[in-house]
Formats: sequence, structure tokens, C-alpha cells
Amino acid sequence: MLRFTKMHGIGNDYVYVNGFEESVADPAALAQVVADRHFGVGGDGLILILPPTPGSGGDVRMRMFNADGSESAMCGNGVRCVAKFAYDRGLARVNPIRVETAAGVRVIQLAFDDDGRVRAATVDMGEPILDPERIPVALGDVRLAVDVGLPAANMLGGMGAVVGGMGTPLIDGIQAMDVPLPAVVNLPLTIDGRTFDITAVSMGNPHAVIYVDDLAAVNLSDLGPKIEHHPMFPQRVNVHVVRVHDAARVTMATWERGSGITLACGTGASAVCVAGVLTGRSGRTLDAQLPGGRLQLEWRQSDNHVYMTGPATEVFSGIWPG
Repeated sequence: MLRFTKMHGIGNDYVYVNGFEESVADPAALAQVVADRHFGVGGDGLILILPPTPGSGGDVRMRMFNADGSESAMCGNGVRCVAKFAYDRGLARVNPIRVETAAGVRVIQLAFDDDGRVRAATVDMGEPILDPERIPVALGDVRLAVDVGLPAANMLGGMGAVVGGMGTPLIDGIQAMDVPLPAVVNLPLTIDGRTFDITAVSMGNPHAVIYVDDLAAVNLSDLGPKIEHHPMFPQRVNVHVVRVHDAARVTMATWERGSGITLACGTGASAVCVAGVLTGRSGRTLDAQLPGGRLQLEWRQSDNHVYMTGPATEVFSGIWPG
């Protein structure tokens, strides 16, 4: 018998287990059965809330498993729910709270309801990783979209004109930023005869961002797994298609590595914020509309960190019989 709690961050839902009190021998196997939406609890995966590793600097630790049993380093929506669970249940009664993840310790500032329970949180997602070797992106003989020390737009047709191969003009005078190291920005990738411009960012897990004029015209159920498993991404990749409304507002849809289409992805929205700045499509402060709700993002120039703000919601608790 295993006690669990179902929680979600704007629809990105997981089964949470309090590892301070419960023991899970095989979390990868458990994730596959509890995440099943027909025969299990249902969710995008399983998250364990554990005591921190000594010396890590964390107040609690999280391990995240996708619906297919694969383990990922970070989940932006999930880490907000971990913070809520830990604070509301007294595992770590501090604010900000520090959550240890496989991608490093994340500092989370909590916001409360009138009853003193956590309703939302702002997560310091850390610095984005742009180096293709660290994302990772296997480029082979493909020339990088940005060379060392060159402005992004210099490689893509000229500053202040058109960014990338999709004919999207710079918005409200925003220009593609100067990237201080190799990066994958608007790199063409052809799938089934159709070419997409890929901008790759890691937020502790890899993301491929694609800008389109019409989200409904993209069959993400077909395209998502083909890009996720493309040889260019040796550790697979999360795939996001994005429509830009203006410099501060986008709508996006996500194919999540190991889980499929999800209602939200916090690390993905963070990557979209970074990609928008790199390509000149949006600014450093961004409102992202996802199928499950909205997230507020800021890629802060002062420290190069991405900050993500959104709700954390508890749905119900129960007992898993297995």
C-alpha cells in the first residue's frame, strides 16, 4: 500500500509520493502503471519528494519520472508542486524553499492563499544552456546557426531584417541578441519533406522550439515523436510549437519527452522565453499561454537566470494498492 497525492501545475499533472514516509523500490516501473489514465491514477508521470542529499543545500529533493518510466532532471511545473507539498505539510517550512533536483538546486519563492497554503510560486530556473554539446544536440557536419562571437542575426540574413527561414519579421524593433558562445538558433530540420527551424535550449532538460503561424496546422502527435527521437537529439528532446502574438505574449503547445502531448511544460515555457530573445521574436519578459493555463517568464539580464511564475494545485490524495 502506497499513499500518494495527485497535483498539477496548469494541467501538467503528476502522482506525488512523500518519500519522507513512503518507500518506492522501483519508481520507473511504478511511474508507468500509476500514470496510465485508464488503469492507473493518471498523470504525466511520477514525482518523489525526498530528504535532501547531505551538503546539497536543498530543503527537499525531487526525482521525476515520465509516463514511460524514463527519468528526467527537472520539471518546472512539478517543482512548484513539490514546493507546495513540502511547505503545506511541514516538510520544509521556509520561504523561499530550496528544492534539490538532478539539474541542481532550484530556489522557489512561495505565494499564499488567505488560509496560509501555497497557491503559486516563482521558480529560479537557473541559467539556460545554449552550448549544443551540453543540451545535447548532435550536429555532426552541420554548421552551427551561431558561431563564436557572432550576432545571431549575422548568420541568419542580417540584423533588423528577417530572422530565420520562416519569414517572421522582428517584432516591435526587437533584435536577435548577441550570443557569446555556439548555439543552435533557427537551424533547419527536415521532417517528412517539411523543413522546420529549430532553436535548441536546455533548462536542465533539452528543448526544441519551433515558431509557426498557425498552431492548429501542426499535427503535434505526428511531429512530436519524430523530433523527440531524431538522431540530432541523442538524449531525446521536448518539442514546442509556438505562435507569437506580440513581443510579450505567445501561445504554445508541447510534446513532452517520455510523456507525449501535455497541457503544460514549465521548463519548456522557460526555453521558449529564451528562444524568443535569441531569435528576436519576443522580449525578456513573456506571458506564455499553454493549453492548461498561463505562465509568466522572465530571462533576467542581471543574472542570466530565467524566472517562472505559475500556480500549484492539489487535486486529491489516495492509496495505491500495488
